[in-house]
Order: sequence, then C-alpha cells, then structure tokens
Amino acid sequence: MANYTIAVLPGDGIGPEVINEATETLKVISDKYGHNFTLNYGLIGGAAIEAEGSALSDFTLGVCRSSGAVLLGAVGDPRYDRPDNDVRPEDGLLAIRKGLGLFANIRPVKVYKELENNTRFKPEAICSSDFVFVRELTGGVYFGRPKRRWETTRGRRAVDSMVYTEQEISRIVKVGFELARQRKKHLISVDKANVLMSSRLWRQVTEEVGADYPDVTLEHLLVDACAMKLIQDPRYFDVVVTENMFGDILTDEASVLAGSLGMLPSASLAGVPQSGRNIFGLYEPVHGSAPTIAGHDIANPIATILTLAMMLRYSFNLEDEAGAIEKAVQKVLSQGYRTSDIMDDGCKKVGTSKMGELVRGRLE
Repeated sequence: MANYTIAVLPGDGIGPEVINEATETLKVISDKYGHNFTLNYGLIGGAAIEAEGSALSDFTLGVCRSSGAVLLGAVGDPRYDRPDNDVRPEDGLLAIRKGLGLFANIRPVKVYKELENNTRFKPEAICSSDFVFVRELTGGVYFGRPKRRWETTRGRRAVDSMVYTEQEISRIVKVGFELARQRKKHLISVDKANVLMSSRLWRQVTEEVGADYPDVTLEHLLVDACAMKLIQDPRYFDVVVTENMFGDILTDEASVLAGSLGMLPSASLAGVPQSGRNIFGLYEPVHGSAPTIAGHDIANPIATILTLAMMLRYSFNLEDEAGAIEKAVQKVLSQGYRTSDIMDDGCKKVGTSKMGELVRGRLE
C-alpha cells in the first residue's frame, strides 16, 4: 500500500464545504486503488487571522513543508477588506507561494460539451476548447522592488517594479515546454516585448530554452493580441506561458469560457512537471471564498474535485486515479446533474454535497 501525506487548508467561506467533497472523494480513491492518504489540517486566510493573528502561521507552513502536497479551499473574508487593514487574508496566499517556492501556476481551461450553452458565447465558437495556462507566480510586478507609495509637494505618487531574472524566466518556460510536449506540441509565450524591457528579456530567454525543444512549435503573442484571440478563437490555444500579472488577468478572462469558475481547477508547482516525476505543489480551485453563499450547500465542488485530480497526477504520479476522477465528473455532467452556477433548462439541480456524492458514485 502506497502512503501519501497531504496538508489540507480549508480556508474561508465555501472553502471548507468544497474541500470536504474532495477529501471524501479521496477516501473512495484510497479504497478503490489501495492507497493510504494521511491528511494534516492547517489554517490560512481569514480563519488563520482570527485564530492565530496572521494569515499564515509558521506552524501551518511547517505542516505544508512536511507534506507531499497541499490542498487548499479558498481564501478571502470581507471583514478584512478595508484598505487600512494591516493584515489581509490574501497575504496568506502570497506568503505560502513564496514560502514553498511555488513558481508555476497551472490552470487548465476545458469547455465541456454539456456546458457549451452556459456561457455568453456561441457554442460553435467555443466547443472543444481545451488548453492550459502556465503563469509565473513569484516574480514580476507583484514582488518587484522598489514598491512604495509616498507624498510629494505635487501630490501623491506610487511605484511598482516589474523585475525578472533570467533564471526565473527559464524555469517557468520550461514548464510550458514540458506540458506542450505532452499535449499538442504548440506553446504560445505571451509578453509585451514592444514596450517592456522585462518582456524583451522574457522573449530572448524563451527562444534560448526553446532550442532544447525542437519538437515543440513556439509562438510569441503580445498580451493585448492574446486577450483578443482568447475571445475570438479559444480553440487555437494549447499551452500558454506568461509572467505573473499578465497571467493573473488572462486566466480570469479565459475562465468565462468554461461557464463557471466552479468548474476550474489549478495547481501551483515547485518544479518542472515531467513524466514519472513527483512534483511538490499546492492545489486550489480557481474560484474565491464566495462568503455570501457559504453554508448554504449550493457551491459547486467540481473545481475542487478536479483540483484533487491534478494533485494525484502531478504530485503523486497517479495518472489512472486522476483520470478516473475526471471521467466521473464527465459522467455526472452527461447525466444532467448541475449545481446552481451551471444550471440549464431540463437539468437536475443539486447542491454541494449531492454533487460530490454523485461524482463519488461514478468512481465506485
């Protein structure tokens, strides 16, 4: 029997509800495939501020470091949204990414045939869209120095610095190339090289790394052109790699293609994913904490369950188990079951716990 240790951080809002459906799914995987999963729980975000005084404690960070992967629900609490707050729940996300060396954010975007009518797009424009975003997570303008705000005799000023090193660029584009090699062998690198010096370095390093991947077609797109093409022809994309801020914006844009944030998983990795190699990572659904619906059993747990599948694939090299979860989700959707965010005419509406139960039933 294989043994795996997972740090579980339910977080805020709907986080504990959707995490519960994922951990219950993990029990079924354990029974079906003969694995032993040890779950160690910790706090992050608003829950951590309330109990421990900070958005991420040293204790929780230690729990994560001693585990093979981290499963996170959601972070965000409106009680801490005032601009003058010294500590915010989101500080926990930035701290855990930096503290665990999680530099590569992987966000798959898949349009399920059953949900093609759940968006504002014509079904024929988005059908069969299936691509992956690779976002650099620990560099760029969010972390660059100097970063400050001050007052002058002419008024208030502020500065943020977009800084990237050759090493930071090289490792993230390698992630993109490796994923492209495993898919359709088409990598699009997104930058703003016509304006930004950091983007010019990004493009140069990407070309250099690309020499080691002659089987992968490399294409460069300016970020504004990429934003337009995502809406005009999302089926064109396979793997997209970009820096931190551009990735933050573009992945949120791309999320509307899937019909709901409740359908989108993500992984933040501390290494380059290669076949047969276990990579430490933090796994969380793309959606937020949605505090207004917390406790009402209406949140969509599918993104978190699919996030669990990503964890099994990348951190534990359990491809069959990951695939089984993904197929179970597809079966449930094909049988017409929907949570409120993806509800359509003629479908059967279910809540958070029932949707999780249905997915587990298709596994068994």
